[in-house]
Amino acid sequence: MSELRRLAKEVFGWSRLREEQLRAMELVMAGHDVLAVLPTGAGKSAIYQVPALLHSGLTVVVSPLVALQRDQIEAIEASDAPKAVALNSAQRAAEHRGSWEALRAGTAKYLFLAPEQLAKPDVVRRLAELDVSLFVIDEAHCVSAWGHDFRPDYRRLAPVVDLLGRPRVIALTATAAPPVRRDIVERIGLRHHRAVIGGFDRPNLHLAVRRHDDDHRKRADVLAEVKRLAPACGLLYVATRKESEEYARQLAEAGVRIASYHAGMSAADRDRVQREFMDGELDVVAATSAFGMGIDKPDVRFVVHASITDSVDSYYQQIGRAGRDGEPATIVLFYRPGDAGVQKFLTTHPPRADAVEEVTDALGEHPEPIGLAQLKGEVDLPPATSTRVVNLLEESGAVHTTESGHITTEDSGLTAEQAATRATEFAGARQRAARSRLLMMSGYAETTGCRRQYLLGYFGEQLDEPCGNCDTCDAGTARHRSPDDCEFPRHSHVRHRDWGHGVVMSVEEDRLTVLFDEEGYRTLSLAAVREQDLLQSEGSTGS
Repeated sequence: MSELRRLAKEVFGWSRLREEQLRAMELVMAGHDVLAVLPTGAGKSAIYQVPALLHSGLTVVVSPLVALQRDQIEAIEASDAPKAVALNSAQRAAEHRGSWEALRAGTAKYLFLAPEQLAKPDVVRRLAELDVSLFVIDEAHCVSAWGHDFRPDYRRLAPVVDLLGRPRVIALTATAAPPVRRDIVERIGLRHHRAVIGGFDRPNLHLAVRRHDDDHRKRADVLAEVKRLAPACGLLYVATRKESEEYARQLAEAGVRIASYHAGMSAADRDRVQREFMDGELDVVAATSAFGMGIDKPDVRFVVHASITDSVDSYYQQIGRAGRDGEPATIVLFYRPGDAGVQKFLTTHPPRADAVEEVTDALGEHPEPIGLAQLKGEVDLPPATSTRVVNLLEESGAVHTTESGHITTEDSGLTAEQAATRATEFAGARQRAARSRLLMMSGYAETTGCRRQYLLGYFGEQLDEPCGNCDTCDAGTARHRSPDDCEFPRHSHVRHRDWGHGVVMSVEEDRLTVLFDEEGYRTLSLAAVREQDLLQSEGSTGS
């Protein structure tokens, strides 16, 4: 521990390390794979940057965005740490060659790259020739279909770890509810792992929900709220690209320094908006969920959501961009029950089973990899549907896309029928997970209890006393919890007669929230549970 502290101070200039950082570092040095779930701003990068100095080999860091990679490399360059390089699609040929030369020469200690790079056999082969001692997966929640930002490329990391000689693995994320943590461990294949879970509470954020039944009135109130809060620095999150542009235009006409941000913009325009926001040239960004990963601006004073999000996970991550300096910040969700239907359509609309079967039958007729354009020409489906089916097949592991972009079932070892079955089952599981998350988000918007208690309960934390810093506490509707009086205490195992095994996540006076293995989160009335004998206790999991 003293050596870790010394290196942190002398090399990186960190005079103090948090308890969770030190604990995770010690576990890495003791030979364990580590899952660290720590809030943004808690210094997750230190968990690998410092131990890397005590290992002779290379530290590979999987990071999903080029901007995130750039930020991490700049931070390392500003310290006395060894050289850091990147391999990504934004590099010129000379930069790419320079990175490989530094890696082969042993002058680079840290390598940053996106998971898509590790889908290239040549990249993995060349890395396997080096001495990789630490393999770090940033934003590790992307591996989980239970999470809010699932990315199929993260699913391919487990075999890569084996091909690199099974270096020690560190999985890092700021947002991972219990099912996501379980998925990370299983999908990445962590061995002899230890988990370090930080607290999720952000007591400086004032939480509030404004309920509306009329969409026009809701939009007017969103505009009024942002105008009231500006010119303080803030974020306005919206559901669609069109809303991003409309809100930005109307607020700009009202004198707010604002810009829109969404995935339909060019990369150059997105970079410009992000840079202007970080530099203080913009006060507000009206954004879809495409904005935010890697944004670390300490003085964001408010986050307003014009509509409900698809999950508590993504909501928590987005509001977590406020008040990182520890000062008070305002969090407001504008909620109209009908908005949940839009999110349900956006997140739980898988391809039809017959469309999946048609694509897998076509693939089964080709023993060699086939291009997507050719495949689309051989099926009687709209092109967009064919693309969605192929994406689903790839996400489920039923097919594999080669480096040249061709599709094959060769690596999966599945017949066409088996591939269709796997993809359909995977789609069903994702649909249940998405509906479960959306139900929990609606529950947050509709609760009359303490909103902070609700949020923390979702992540498996218990806050017995109302927080005193949310709208329900202000209104006096939040009440003290008496979890010890319940026959189904938090973290206990239960079995539902229809939904099977689950774990109690939180307990309120009249209800409890259970995370079921197959059905996801469900909030149950205690009165109904008792009257209908819905749950059977199976013991406790511990804390």
